[in-house]
Amino acid sequence: MPKTGTNLLTELAVKNAKPKDKTYMLRDGGGLWLVVEPTGRKWWKLRIVFAKKENSFSFGEYPALSLAESREKRDAIRKQAAAGIDPGAARKVAKATQSGEGSFEAVAREWHTRFKPKWSEVHATAIINRLERDVFPYIGVRLIGEITPPEVLAVLRRIEARTLETAHRVKIACGQVFRYAVATGHATSDPVSALRGALPPVQGKHMAAPTDPKAVAPLLRMLNAYQGSFVVACALRLAPLVFVRPGELRQAEWAGVDLDNAEWRYLVPKTKTEHLVPLSRQSVAILRELHQLTGNGRYLFPSSRSASRPMSNNTVNAAMRRMGIDTQNELTGHGFRAMARTILDEVLGFRPDFIEHQLAHAVRDPLGRAYNRTAHLPERKKMMQGWADYLDMLAKGEENKIVPIRAAR
Repeated sequence: MPKTGTNLLTELAVKNAKPKDKTYMLRDGGGLWLVVEPTGRKWWKLRIVFAKKENSFSFGEYPALSLAESREKRDAIRKQAAAGIDPGAARKVAKATQSGEGSFEAVAREWHTRFKPKWSEVHATAIINRLERDVFPYIGVRLIGEITPPEVLAVLRRIEARTLETAHRVKIACGQVFRYAVATGHATSDPVSALRGALPPVQGKHMAAPTDPKAVAPLLRMLNAYQGSFVVACALRLAPLVFVRPGELRQAEWAGVDLDNAEWRYLVPKTKTEHLVPLSRQSVAILRELHQLTGNGRYLFPSSRSASRPMSNNTVNAAMRRMGIDTQNELTGHGFRAMARTILDEVLGFRPDFIEHQLAHAVRDPLGRAYNRTAHLPERKKMMQGWADYLDMLAKGEENKIVPIRAAR
């Protein structure tokens, strides 16, 4: 919040200000003035410099608008200016919005509110955070129907200088906002459609994941030896056993865990379908330990700051980095999935459709129907237990003792 300087006026001084032969002004602070006219009319005026130009605003008349209320308006406008937002343009947008037109920010928030229920919480939060950080400060106050392709490209170029992948994600979100604006009558065209090819393509990047058992073994030993937070230690030990998506693991809730039947059920955020994870004996043992600490709360892995929230999306990777694991080239939280997928198939010889189903991928039967969550459950339970036993043997350095299923056949 920018400093407004010393407030000079008092409510009594404003009330007692008498008219004179000529209009005069009484200074308050931060560019705020009380204008007193010969007729006795009193009204508030703000002078502020933005982009090296002085802007003047009239707020309203006294006593309908009190001294305290006028200071609140002054502070809000100064905050806008400090954030790089043109206060004059912002007021223009506000008036236009009231008459049925809309600013980019207003339409974007309307679009986000309308579609948020169809997205996962993580996805919805990521979208609005990107817009608030990278887009609203630059074109948020502009009337959405007047925004041009070069203006959008300028926004994307700023992001590209930091991260190309995020620039592409923001471009997609902006395109969706503009198309929504066209559909709702706030705009007549989508300027993002004219930017095809304006950003360089993102080079494909695989999540770091070891698939050679000799490389997996030392990493497992490092994860099992983690000496930090017990909650994080449990997450690190459980992650390779269940190989779910990192967001699904950190947001896991005790309501979906049945330790007696060794099952964990949850809704896959992207598809909103229920997924079932058979829990190996090793997984159940970890969760029984964890339950003593966090079992009275909602989340298996609550944030260290508040039990009402799950741990942050970077906690597992940050813990691995502290142990000396290269999360760019050796292993990431998401890499456990690729590791399991490859080894279960190529080393242990489990059927690919069992593996794909356990990864919560869109697996279909020969007739094109989606398998339900309990499809091949007995086989998947055997697979998950076999996988956990194999990881134990790797951690102990006994990988040569296991006979692959394919070889046994």
